[in-house]
Amino acid sequence: MGTTLLVVFSAIELALMAYSLITRSRPERVRSVIRIAALGAFFLGVAAAVIPWGARWIGLVGLLCVQAVHGLWTLRGSRGPDGGYRAATAVGRAIGALLLLLVAISPALVFPPYEPLPATGPYAVATARYTYTDPHRVERLGGRGGYRTVHASFWYPDIAEGANAHPLVLFSSGGLGTEESNESLYLELASHGYVVCSVGHPYHTLWTRDDAGRITLVSMDYVRELQQEDAQRDKQQSFRSYQGWMETRVGDLDLVLSTVLERAAAGDSGVYALVDGERIAVTGHSLGGSAALALPRERDDVDAVIALESPFLYDIVGVEDDAFVFVEQPYPVPVLNVYSDSAWGHLAEWPQYARNYALLTDPPATAFSVHLGGAGHLSLTDLSLASPFLVRFLDGGLSAEDSRAYLRSVGRVCLEFLDRYVKDLPQPT
Repeated sequence: MGTTLLVVFSAIELALMAYSLITRSRPERVRSVIRIAALGAFFLGVAAAVIPWGARWIGLVGLLCVQAVHGLWTLRGSRGPDGGYRAATAVGRAIGALLLLLVAISPALVFPPYEPLPATGPYAVATARYTYTDPHRVERLGGRGGYRTVHASFWYPDIAEGANAHPLVLFSSGGLGTEESNESLYLELASHGYVVCSVGHPYHTLWTRDDAGRITLVSMDYVRELQQEDAQRDKQQSFRSYQGWMETRVGDLDLVLSTVLERAAAGDSGVYALVDGERIAVTGHSLGGSAALALPRERDDVDAVIALESPFLYDIVGVEDDAFVFVEQPYPVPVLNVYSDSAWGHLAEWPQYARNYALLTDPPATAFSVHLGGAGHLSLTDLSLASPFLVRFLDGGLSAEDSRAYLRSVGRVCLEFLDRYVKDLPQPT
């Protein structure tokens, strides 16, 4: 729809320019009427659901409103024929209007309307959201002070309380992700009988919202750390960054998991009544996957881990002779590492992925590596649906030809792994 409106409004501006050049006049009244009509047509399109309303249209609406108000003022003040024609002015006005239009409509071009993949399981999916406070950690990342609060969004089977309990799956998003970053995966797992909890890490996620509706944006100090981190150039600095990031994220996952299990054991209602505290998995993408990989090192109640293109950052315990030193203990639970084309060909050369490469070349019986080719790092998330253009740009052109089919593959391999190692179902043939 964004592209269609860009073409339509651009055609109008070019037609006005052509009219001015042909008639050698300044058609201000015609321009004013058309721009007022354009604003009305846009709102009619929204009211008729032809144009799906969303924040992506705010810039365009602002531009159309300004142009319409200017048009009304022009019509009210007009007392005679249009005049003052200059060809250069007509061309310049058209170019300026087109540039303004492109800027105003760019959010709709970059973020077109989309829907997450439809779930394939037998259960309808319900959602819930909660905020938890950690009485043992003071907030250090933001300026608000007090104890750290963490947000948790749930996707779970929509069944009556008192039915069979379902395994719990925690998810941690990527370095600048959001709680909804892999919603297609959450829906798929929940529809097959899992309670999925996506953890919002304040100041680490792009944005997150608490129970009162207050939004916390990502910390710019944290963003600068992500941008400056370079394990090839400065391993000591990278190691310090890894320690800080893991401390924050693993602490958040631990808080959410402990709180959910406590409330489930206490017999709380709602989503807590559906949680089977004896069957737990942790998953994540990129930096969130690194935090997921860390949790079984801290707790003994996690049954399995899925990491979507994530290094074992928590397993790095130091730097010696310009090389990362990894913890020697074997990984304690079954693990599935999923890779796109972004990392698959670099596992042997990226130092922070040394443990991943070791599991690939000499894997224990319960460590699996899956390469889903034909796409890049961000194609493992729903951003490939929300903004195909942005994913193609950020992944250097590595984007799936069919994002929906690619995400179905992600959901399928994750579901098969969890069914085997969390639900103890037979492996698919």
